[in-house]
Amino acid sequence: MRTAVKKTADLVQPIKQHRPIDMVHLSKQTLGDHGLECEVLRLYEQMIQVYYGRLEASTTQADVLAHLHTIKGASAGIGAWGIAELAKAAEDELRSGAPVNPERIADLEIAVTEVCAFITDILENEPAY
Repeated sequence: MRTAVKKTADLVQPIKQHRPIDMVHLSKQTLGDHGLECEVLRLYEQMIQVYYGRLEASTTQADVLAHLHTIKGASAGIGAWGIAELAKAAEDELRSGAPVNPERIADLEIAVTEVCAFITDILENEPAY
């Protein structure tokens, strides 16, 4: 009986590089227009910083929910799935009657910082449109 021996290279799985924004999704959303893609990234970076700041400054549950909902929708639109999922989870918790989870908001802040750094890296050599 003959046994098959697999080479080490066949057993090694490539490490999937984590990207905070799904660039394939964004490209589809912008119909492959690179200039539009860059502009959407610039606008999203500004928007996410503004709305995260508003979220932190919120004093009512209604305001928190509104800002989380905006963050969730904008993030899903460009493929920032991590932020969209965190915002959705926080929104769902609040709607179910749970208090604001400070750890979830801290996780959201980390994700926002990561996405903004990613966008900065992408756009640093791109002309402003």
